[in-house]
Amino acid sequence: MNDVTARVAGAPITWGVCEVPGWGHQMAADRVLAEMRSIGLRATELGPEGFLPEDSAASLLAAHGLQLVAGFVAVVLQDDEQLDQDFPAIAASIDTIASLGGSVLVVAASTGREGYEGDDRLDTAGWAALARGLDRVEAAARERGLRVAVHPHHGTVVERQEDVDRLLEVSMVGLCLDTGHVVVGGGDPVAIAAAAGSRVLHVHLKDVDAATAERVEHGDLGYHDAVREGLYRPLGDGDVDVLGVLRRLEESRYDGWYVLEHDAVLDREPDAESGPLQDARRSLAFLERAWEEVGAPTERTAHG
Repeated sequence: MNDVTARVAGAPITWGVCEVPGWGHQMAADRVLAEMRSIGLRATELGPEGFLPEDSAASLLAAHGLQLVAGFVAVVLQDDEQLDQDFPAIAASIDTIASLGGSVLVVAASTGREGYEGDDRLDTAGWAALARGLDRVEAAARERGLRVAVHPHHGTVVERQEDVDRLLEVSMVGLCLDTGHVVVGGGDPVAIAAAAGSRVLHVHLKDVDAATAERVEHGDLGYHDAVREGLYRPLGDGDVDVLGVLRRLEESRYDGWYVLEHDAVLDREPDAESGPLQDARRSLAFLERAWEEVGAPTERTAHG
């Protein structure tokens, strides 16, 4: 099999670790990182605030042979006053990512409500404010050597395909292409990969059960409950054209990280050989097979 781990990273949310209060059981960082390394991964995203201990994050990553590639924040970008209040926290996240060797700040445009159950749309003034907010965040990130990638995400103001299209019009910011959230928003990740081209700076790979996604899109099922019921699947077990996404990105000479991100909600601490570990192992095995079919190079090290 191809060794894809030079370009593939893990994500703590695959192990159920999430920034949303009350999301589910939160596994300890030491176990999560150990399990990432046990399947061959050599890189990870940061996870939510507090997941990695502030005073020993670098040593913990090093102990598990993992490098940091990116960190995620959800922030209100479309309200100037709210952004003023939140900016110290954003700056702190930028500093943490940079100090640990990451290269990308992944940003979701929050509605301002807790969790991801809302459904707000922006008017013309809102899009203009969002663009201003992104400029401000990009400037701060650039000072620390980071690139910014906006994450279309269910329950934020940028979630549908038309939102992504508008984002690409109003701002020159980069994009985090999340194959799962795009489908939940009714979009086509292959089409977005084609439209965004070199604007894609970071990729979250997840598969989706289309029937469950449709229930979420139509408001028949809440997002948290959908994730608990299996909205996201290991790669190859759902309805996303993952191969099509990979082909399109490699054709555009994408040089960023592919992050295995199979969002999970855990009710309890999983057994050693069950749950998240097995799902992550299945996804990585699928990606190794897909790499050969797509003909993606593994010798070209991902950016950062």
